[in-house]
Amino acid sequence: MATDFTEETAADAVIDSFAKTPDPRLRELLSSLVRHLHAFVRETEPTIAEWEQAIGFLTATGQKCDDERQEFILLSDVLGVSMLAETINNRKSGGATESTVLGPFHMIESPRRELGDTIDLVRTGPPCLVRGRVLSSDGTPLPGAELDVWQASDQGFYDVQQPGGQPRTNGRGLFTADADGAFWFRTVVPSYYPIPTDGPVGTLLNATGRHPYRPAHIHFIVTAPGHRSLTTHIFVAGSRYIESDAVFAVKKSLIKEFTPVDDPGQAARYDLPSPFSQASFDIILQPNATA
Repeated sequence: MATDFTEETAADAVIDSFAKTPDPRLRELLSSLVRHLHAFVRETEPTIAEWEQAIGFLTATGQKCDDERQEFILLSDVLGVSMLAETINNRKSGGATESTVLGPFHMIESPRRELGDTIDLVRTGPPCLVRGRVLSSDGTPLPGAELDVWQASDQGFYDVQQPGGQPRTNGRGLFTADADGAFWFRTVVPSYYPIPTDGPVGTLLNATGRHPYRPAHIHFIVTAPGHRSLTTHIFVAGSRYIESDAVFAVKKSLIKEFTPVDDPGQAARYDLPSPFSQASFDIILQPNATA
């Protein structure tokens, strides 16, 4: 290990210190991190006060995390890192549904619900039906596929953000697709909403003049044997902020129409008032490489 620590030798000295790391992937990641981080510091030449401010920001980010709030995921989201990692790890092939970010509010276990059940426990927003099929990339239905679904209320808040205002697990459900790979559930048309701004991430957005809003959407995690797990959303077509999502997660293929349906017969079939809105979303999974 070098003893003459200079601007020019600093990165190599630290990288050399990892030479005996038993895990080669960990050694690769740390070496690359150090090289890029040191290059950033040499390029920007932060003052000691700026360095201290950065340490304070990261410290405050960690302190804001708890069992129901993940500020580091939120930070990763607003910097575009979450979406970049998702895109790299879920390169689309064979017509598979595109992935998006997990988000910071998948913090509790979704309750198991039957097909057709509602995930809306407060009944304050415009009702809607979400339906579709889970298919393999060759079009084969995937019976028994699991769909973990969660969303904000029509007021723009997740259940964990309003422990006194929403029932626990409102807006959440775990569904199993039927023998044809079909699924359907009732909910409310979601609203656009701001990501939390009462922590360090909000301070960062304010300092940079960025808005904190996400367009209206519903989250999905979809799994099926022999296929890659998919984390994705459907976005409400025409929602405000659809062109400027604060976490860069919108993909055109995931924007869906929530179409008004004024048909008492259909409404009665799904135990919904008339009129209601309907969104259709077929989900295509990639087979595992070894499947």
